[in-house]
Amino acid sequence: MNDADRSRLVVTCALAPDAQPADRQTHQALAAWLAQIQGLDFSPQSPEERSAGRPLYWVPDATVVGRQQAAELGIHGPLELFGGFVERAFQAGKAIVHPLFERPTLTPRGWSEAFAARVKPLVLDGHSVFCHNDAVRCASARLQRGPQRLKPASSRGGQGQQVVEDIDQLADALACYEESDYLEGLVIEDDLRDVRTHSVGQVMINGVLLSYHGVQQHNRNPRGELVYGGSDLLVVRGDFDCLLALDLVASVQQAIRQAVQFDRAAHQLLPGFYASRRNYDVAQGVDAQGQDCSGVLEQSWRIGGASGAELAALEAFVADPTLCVVRASTFEIFEDKPLPDNTRVLYRGPDANGDFLMKYAMVEPYVFQ
Repeated sequence: MNDADRSRLVVTCALAPDAQPADRQTHQALAAWLAQIQGLDFSPQSPEERSAGRPLYWVPDATVVGRQQAAELGIHGPLELFGGFVERAFQAGKAIVHPLFERPTLTPRGWSEAFAARVKPLVLDGHSVFCHNDAVRCASARLQRGPQRLKPASSRGGQGQQVVEDIDQLADALACYEESDYLEGLVIEDDLRDVRTHSVGQVMINGVLLSYHGVQQHNRNPRGELVYGGSDLLVVRGDFDCLLALDLVASVQQAIRQAVQFDRAAHQLLPGFYASRRNYDVAQGVDAQGQDCSGVLEQSWRIGGASGAELAALEAFVADPTLCVVRASTFEIFEDKPLPDNTRVLYRGPDANGDFLMKYAMVEPYVFQ
């Protein structure tokens, strides 16, 4: 790290207007940890309270959208943030995963038909819509294939998702969405059973490139709801080819290759796009016709649920330059309990509903079979 890099100040940026206090505190904890790993200073202060003239490294809680927002932050490329940049807001959400429904009433400015066509073989069968009229037409037609999952394109953690099996359920489901919910798109895709969700990602920080594959875990919260419970990652130092060089089962290799091709399409076909942190959820399950399916569900070009594991792996790689592979995990649990010495607590306190929540991360050696 040169002297200019060592003078950088790591700062957070709250771009997500609906972020919960637990998420904001986790965001601050991750940014502080990232600064510590790099040997840099960290400041949680707002921009107007920082001293001028010092180079900054941004850790925003959402994808940076538009040239104006990037210019206001002074971000010009992937080396200046942990996250990513897109030119249009809808490009940061799930809508770009699927093509528009036939003869769309509304096509957002900047929509790339070329990107939708490129990634169609890599995703589940589905469409994206941007108004209620198109949602009715699209879902009504798609119900002939079997149950359909409705997903607000900008939502996180499964919020707002509904599964419908007939026209009556569709009418009730669409009644829950406001016009504002369509601004960044509504995804309508085949609902799968026996689903296993893979996480595939890559992070570049201060010259260290790491790539990973993992699976998501789920927990029951105190209200009995099934929610995100953490991620278990297998992380390598290097690019996706280094990851694929490991002895991986065929389904995992398929998930990685689909994510890699989706990532390549984004770099080639989304104007202005760049990211230092990229994560792709890939679902594998069975559709209504009994066919095995595998496809990218969504992209995350921002700090996310797996970032605690990413930083745990980064810290291990920085501490030991000879280390090439580790296992890293994040956990979100609803009980307070003693933790092993090799864990880092990212949050301990109430969740959005006032129930106890603890988030932590840890890293372990990888044992080659």
